[in-house]
Amino acid sequence: MYQRKNWDEIHIDDLEVYAYHGVFPEEKKKGQPFYVNLVLYTDTRRAGRQDELTLSTHYGEVCHLVTKWMREHTYDLIETVAETAAEQILLHYPLVQAVDVEIRKPQAPIGLPFGSVSVKIHRGWHHVYVALGSNMGDRKKYLQMGVSAMGGREDIRLKTVSSWRQTAPYGGVEQEDFLNGVMEIQTLLTPGELLDYLHEVEQSAERKRELHWGPRTLDLDILLYDDLVMETEDLIIPHVDMQNRDFVLGPMAEIAPWVRHPVLGLTMGQLYAQLTSGKGIGKSI
Repeated sequence: MYQRKNWDEIHIDDLEVYAYHGVFPEEKKKGQPFYVNLVLYTDTRRAGRQDELTLSTHYGEVCHLVTKWMREHTYDLIETVAETAAEQILLHYPLVQAVDVEIRKPQAPIGLPFGSVSVKIHRGWHHVYVALGSNMGDRKKYLQMGVSAMGGREDIRLKTVSSWRQTAPYGGVEQEDFLNGVMEIQTLLTPGELLDYLHEVEQSAERKRELHWGPRTLDLDILLYDDLVMETEDLIIPHVDMQNRDFVLGPMAEIAPWVRHPVLGLTMGQLYAQLTSGKGIGKSI
């Protein structure tokens, strides 16, 4: 899973780009200089050991990409300039796992003495595991629909998909058996953005949320998102009670037995072994 401290860094400082960004019409017409600072988080070990540019990220190409993008597009906000520049770098350079982007605007129309204004952001690829389930209609078709949807966006990379497992329904509602699995993805989306997209995919499968733990054409749940621990009204990560669900831990132990639960501290392989031996953690209340 992505952890910022584990990566090497390539720094690009004070790249000057004359571009046409700003809220006021004169800024878009006359333009002004912007300065870009970048930190690329990557692994330089192989490139450094073998002295081979193709094993690293060409910082000259990155400079030209950012310059071209900033000159060919016009935005009101330097927040948007930073956001889109970060996305372009992450989409075009597969060795870059994360990036810091700072956009400085030294000639901003403030009307007071100042040195510079700037926006600095950190963006990166996130490692996520998503559970899939279906117990209505053509179950395999619906599950494959969920998998295929992950390949339909630039900001999601499908990495691995487990085998499908048929399991009894969970939660006490009488219904047909489920077909379940787990997929591993990388994404630039935040947890909330990813949840919204998964709901869109479920809706495209005509998913109806009429009964808690009831039958469904397609169910997509975020299990793990990096090592994040969070709880909101709409989303809890890690997924609630995943340590007691065979249909989650089985596929997780199949494709990622080494991944560690960020709260319980045990790997997926260890949790699955405990569950199948009858020594489960215990259900959440």
